[in-house]
Amino acid sequence: MRKDKARKGILLIVGIAIVLCRLSAAQAGSDELGELKEQLAELQEKVTRLEAKQSTTEDLTLPEALKWAEKVKISGDLRYRHEHIDEETGTTTVGWKNGVDRHRIRARLMLEAIVNNEWDVAFRLASGSKDPVSANQDLEDSFSSKDFWLDLAYFNWHPKAMDGFNVVGGKVKNPFYKVGKNQLVWDGDLNPEGLAIQLSKPFLGEDQLFFNGGGFWVDESSSGVDTLLWGAQTYIKHKMGDSDYFLGGASYWDYGNIKGSGDLKSTWSDSSSFFGNTSDANMFAGDYDILEIFGEYGFKYDSMPVTFYGSWVRNLVASTNRDTGWLIGGKLNKAKDPGSWEVSYDYRVLAADAVVGAMSDSDFIGGGTDGRGHRFGFTYQVAKNVQAATTYFHDDDGTGAAGRNLDYRRLQCDLVLKF
Repeated sequence: MRKDKARKGILLIVGIAIVLCRLSAAQAGSDELGELKEQLAELQEKVTRLEAKQSTTEDLTLPEALKWAEKVKISGDLRYRHEHIDEETGTTTVGWKNGVDRHRIRARLMLEAIVNNEWDVAFRLASGSKDPVSANQDLEDSFSSKDFWLDLAYFNWHPKAMDGFNVVGGKVKNPFYKVGKNQLVWDGDLNPEGLAIQLSKPFLGEDQLFFNGGGFWVDESSSGVDTLLWGAQTYIKHKMGDSDYFLGGASYWDYGNIKGSGDLKSTWSDSSSFFGNTSDANMFAGDYDILEIFGEYGFKYDSMPVTFYGSWVRNLVASTNRDTGWLIGGKLNKAKDPGSWEVSYDYRVLAADAVVGAMSDSDFIGGGTDGRGHRFGFTYQVAKNVQAATTYFHDDDGTGAAGRNLDYRRLQCDLVLKF
């Protein structure tokens, strides 16, 4: 259409020039007529060049062999971290461990592809090890090469006939919503394996109703029953103006066949640890059916977004009375445009058998359950797609000698670059 309009404009210009030329011929001498013809020739040459240039631009398309590139998106990030840890240690006597300093990197490369109007696939490679709650690689071992692993690999089915409905399967992003992105139950790097359903629908006007559910394979056993995880979550987001909202809901997770099974951590690490959970004869002493109730409130203060949130969890079938955990926190402002910033804080208490320790935050008390403490965060947007961040943990680990709490301090300084 644009090309047709351009041609009509060109023909109009040429026609006007010819008419002017003929009118001038009736009144002008031969010299003036010659000059006018030269000007008309120059005009026609310019118009021809302009039309040729426009035609070339409009015809510039990818060849058929490269059409697939239009359906593929590549993204990724690199995080460089300096970390310092001070902690007390000891199960019989307690003493301070020498402070640990280490430099770490996390590198991730994501590929997302459109299969058709209803199906997508995605893959992500990440640095790290078999540990599912960390993609960090220490800079050590005499400049040794670092490992790269398959961190995500899933399909996403989103049928056009069911708006707001998604089915994902494979090694997937955690489908469950976490208020304030807290890690009371799940570490932020954990990507479960199985099938998940996500549904969002309008509810009572401008409100939105959400449901997330799924079944996941935790550990396959060749000699016994497999350890599985089933989960369901529902919540409502209620708008109270242009920026104010309240979100509230509940989650339920049921680990199948975990009681009496061996240490999950040993399946991906050389270390043997239950990460705070109660064990018996090197087996899980109890089952884990976890109920979570959560809420989040967001508003704006002097044009700055503010969020307060909280989460409460209880293991309904714990083998001990140490079955409860909770977290409260908040965030002020948002680091988005260059020069912007955000601050965050949360405080948590997590009893030994409230959640599965191997799956929860790997930074809090060094990973696992049976502790309490503060987390302080500050992020600054250095430039587009470049952030600097500082996080500080001030915790008490409850696994010390004679039930004494152990001090745990952790400082992380990050530089994150995304593309």
